[in-house]
Amino acid sequence: MSLIRKCIVLSLVAGATCLRAAEMPEGRLMRFPDISKDQIVFSYAGDLWLVTRSGGVARRITTHPGLELFPKFSPDGKWIAFTGKYDGNFNVYVIPSEGGDPKQLTVHPGGGGLSERMGIHNEVINWLPDSHHILYLSRRDTFNTWFGRLYTVGLNGGLPEALPLDKGGLTSFSPDGSRIAYNRIFRNFRTWKRYQGGMAQDIWIYNLKTHEIEQMPHENWTDTFPMWHGDTIYFDSDRGPEHRLNLFRYSVKSHEIRQLTHFTDFDVNWPSLGPDSIVFENGGFLYTFDLNTEKANKLTVYVPGDRDLARKHWANVSSLITDMDISPDGHRAVFSARGDIFTVPAKEGSIRNLTRTPGIREKYAAWSPDGKWIAYLSDRTGEDELYLMPQDGLGKEIRVTTDGTMFRLQPVWAPDSKKLLFADKSLRLFYVDTQTRAPVLIDQGKYSDLTEYAWSPDSQWVAYAKAAENGYSAIFLYSLSDRKITPVTTSFTNSWAPAFDPEGRYLYFLSMRDFNEVLGQIDMEFANPKPTRVYVVTLQKSEPSPFAPKSDEVGTKPAETEKPKAAETASKTEAKVAPEALKNFRIDLDGIADRVVSLPIPPANLHQLQASKGFVFYMSDPVSGLSGPLAGEAPAFHVFDLKERKDSVLIAGINAYAVSFDGSKLLYAAPSAGAGAGEEEEGAGPRARAYGIIDAKPPATEPHKIGEGALNLSEMTMEVDPPAEWQQIFYEVWRQERDYFYEPSMNGVDWAKERDKYAELLPYVQDRYDLTYVLGEMIGELSNSHTYVGGGDYPNLHPVNVGLLGADFEEDAGHGLYRFKKIYHGENWQPNLRSPLTEPGVDVHEGDYLLGVNGRPLKGPENPETFFVNTVGQNVTLKVNSRPSEEGARDVVVKPLGDDFGLHELDWIETNRRKVDEASGGKVGYVYLPDMSGPGLNEFVKQYFPQIRKEGMIFDVRYNGGGFVDQIILEHLRRILVGMGSARNFEPGTIPDNAFFGAMACVTNHYAASDGDFFTYFFKVYKLGPVIGERTWGGVRGIRGGIPLLDGGYITRPEFSLYGLQSQWLIENRGVEPDIVVDNRPDQVMAGHDPQLEKAIELVMKEIREHPKKLPPRPPDLPAYPEHPGL
Repeated sequence: MSLIRKCIVLSLVAGATCLRAAEMPEGRLMRFPDISKDQIVFSYAGDLWLVTRSGGVARRITTHPGLELFPKFSPDGKWIAFTGKYDGNFNVYVIPSEGGDPKQLTVHPGGGGLSERMGIHNEVINWLPDSHHILYLSRRDTFNTWFGRLYTVGLNGGLPEALPLDKGGLTSFSPDGSRIAYNRIFRNFRTWKRYQGGMAQDIWIYNLKTHEIEQMPHENWTDTFPMWHGDTIYFDSDRGPEHRLNLFRYSVKSHEIRQLTHFTDFDVNWPSLGPDSIVFENGGFLYTFDLNTEKANKLTVYVPGDRDLARKHWANVSSLITDMDISPDGHRAVFSARGDIFTVPAKEGSIRNLTRTPGIREKYAAWSPDGKWIAYLSDRTGEDELYLMPQDGLGKEIRVTTDGTMFRLQPVWAPDSKKLLFADKSLRLFYVDTQTRAPVLIDQGKYSDLTEYAWSPDSQWVAYAKAAENGYSAIFLYSLSDRKITPVTTSFTNSWAPAFDPEGRYLYFLSMRDFNEVLGQIDMEFANPKPTRVYVVTLQKSEPSPFAPKSDEVGTKPAETEKPKAAETASKTEAKVAPEALKNFRIDLDGIADRVVSLPIPPANLHQLQASKGFVFYMSDPVSGLSGPLAGEAPAFHVFDLKERKDSVLIAGINAYAVSFDGSKLLYAAPSAGAGAGEEEEGAGPRARAYGIIDAKPPATEPHKIGEGALNLSEMTMEVDPPAEWQQIFYEVWRQERDYFYEPSMNGVDWAKERDKYAELLPYVQDRYDLTYVLGEMIGELSNSHTYVGGGDYPNLHPVNVGLLGADFEEDAGHGLYRFKKIYHGENWQPNLRSPLTEPGVDVHEGDYLLGVNGRPLKGPENPETFFVNTVGQNVTLKVNSRPSEEGARDVVVKPLGDDFGLHELDWIETNRRKVDEASGGKVGYVYLPDMSGPGLNEFVKQYFPQIRKEGMIFDVRYNGGGFVDQIILEHLRRILVGMGSARNFEPGTIPDNAFFGAMACVTNHYAASDGDFFTYFFKVYKLGPVIGERTWGGVRGIRGGIPLLDGGYITRPEFSLYGLQSQWLIENRGVEPDIVVDNRPDQVMAGHDPQLEKAIELVMKEIREHPKKLPPRPPDLPAYPEHPGL
């Protein structure tokens, strides 16, 4: 081909390429880029793509539905390493740099469960300079999910090897590979911008040969993404005047730092170093930064191809039900699920989707007593408004309210089907007439949401519960006719959940009025596990108590009721559908508080009270600890028969219900098999439930069983429009923060401006992972703790499990075999701390060789973890020997674990306890608190009381994940010895009981978070002892759990904050300074030291020596007839 012809062909090809590009939209939300000498690789829509360094049309090189993230070119340009989720677990993979079949290099699942804010298991960080080994971050052997360790794995796989560091994060190698610049802290997925707390990342230079370490110059801002090139370390920091992540450079020789970029709207995210350039993402676009010219250049990149996860599709949404109600005759149920309203037949008929509104969220469905309407809240206008829809779905939707400016709560129908109650986030309670459609304010609270309200049978009174200053709630009555409010109870008792008797005689409510305090078995503290009963107030003075004395008298006959004729029966059935208001109804307000009696039932944990004619319904829960319900009880749904004065369990094990208006039927929701009632947690995602409709009358014999009257939800399907849903979720998240953030000024942020800025990214969202990123970036602008987002609709990848033995392997290279380097001991009486290799009868020891698994021989360099895929909880036969030989080998049967995280934590705790015990000669105790919730309180009780007579005690709250029990624990530490109790035959004891009388110290670090911050702070305020370690996390604006989103994801809202006695905000975005700063440097930790703990031991021992505390001995015996024996 002649030169001219070649030029013509190339021109035509280039022209065609430009024409195709012109027809494509420019790509955005391209993430985690890396750059080689001639290409850029990035993650987009969960797949990996390649494009030239100048941009243009990108080429997809992976297509698996699982996420593929963190691509990195090898230094020689031949390979791309990445983290992929191909089997439900994240692992390290490698492909040729032009694409090809991924090769899996790691198998271990990575450690305990991670929320999005903690990052990804087995994250590819970098390549070693040799282009043959990949550096990745894993929590495979850590004792806390706050941090991971850096591991290397070769291109041929094999057993990963750890770098000689106790923890790590983003890392870059020096040109000769002898040193690294790295973050000791990993927090690159935290949605908290302009962070200045104790976990603010800094960059350290570590010599892999000499183990010397030095810190780069650091301010109280974030320094991350180190990139070592020649004598310069480039990095990302928000220390500049913009307080946005921008590129900086640090000279290794001169130690000078200079800012290179000055972006103001979006952060420089995930920068990555190539031979002569840095590539990064900013506002969803890719940029390159030339190291020579120090200029940033935006790339125009086109990403052609289908948007598989953004396509409309049909899906069953029964696992995304958020609320429910039942028709007045019990023939149908109504559900809110994935933003639509469905009605479901009890037996015959089809499921109806009444709303069919992708991208609009309808919720809180309520069926009108006359059976004609479904009321619900909808955000179709961008705010919550109240709507009505004909129950058959054949009429038009009616908008009832038009003044929505905030989130509203559950609507409740009046018996006349003409009015509705609802509350809102500003603690206001309204009613609205569906004809006039003008909301009327009833009352407004101050201390808690108004969530429990009910109508009188004549639709002219409202009963509701409102919290008082002391935290107790009281019952109030509101009259529509004169708009007056009357208290039924006072805040001297805690009362809630009002419900009217449909016949107009009584008002029922729940109240805590039974006091039978239970003392603890380990410490004499009280609790009242069953304080609640159902109470009844007679509404008219002339109405006798429902439990007035009965007496059978001679000569009287039971009243007979004439059976209605067929026509009358028909009219009454019709009346169920169109109920009439109760006539001659009145409430005698005078003396109403004195007309309260209780149902003759034992006190219990009761909730969800409702009533029908002659019956009262309520739920009882078992006594529950912070780790779950106590054995021997189960949740139960009760019905109380007023005529028979008898309580019956109608069905056990359910966790929600609704009773039909006519009182004939019950709709229940119960956990599916394998789940416990009421199990919910932040980020847990949708949980399957079972739903059914059964008779609401007391059972003749045994209670109903879950599964009776089961509703068939197999056809509860809807067309899902992901982009429309993503838009709805985006704006709801923005409104959630707007309405519930702890202060209306939003930390000084122009919240509307941030909404508009990040809304520009919505059209480019390709999957839920993209959406989570955009949401996180937006809420991160609040510069506040506890702004979390996660979960949602992801492809089901059918994850495999990997069995773990609670042991570390090491390779005997000389024999090409593996042996057990360390076996972690557990507490085999506890299922969650079972150690498979230490169970009775299991003959395996440290140093033994593992020669085979289930008959398959094991030899290096094959990774031994591959032999344990899909073996969790199964019988697995190990061939072991103390020698590297088949001769004399023995078979041992074990059951692998799915997670050995607890064993690593237990090993760390017990190692620390031994250190303290040995260093102090047994004088000082050690208590580790992993969090301030159930596990933390359990550990406190488990560890503190056995050591209470030590002369000193160290409380370790490093890595404390927070919670709410700090003051419960601190109350014990603050007990003051005021006397001693003595008996003739026993040693004296302290007054109060279990008072610790000795020296104390607290060890903390920058991972002590939330309630870990609180504990550290108040340990200092109460002057219990010195605090040693590092400045804490600095996040004290709390949440009330995860708020569910339309697709099963969640958002959190920081609603609660701490301030001091001088009305000053405390701790947030700063942390708590220790009294003595001690850094656990990696060289010292890897040498077996714990400088923070060692300093605490030193200080406590010093206090014991200088100010010894001994319990006072018993006085001498008294002489006969002493003058003042009691003084």
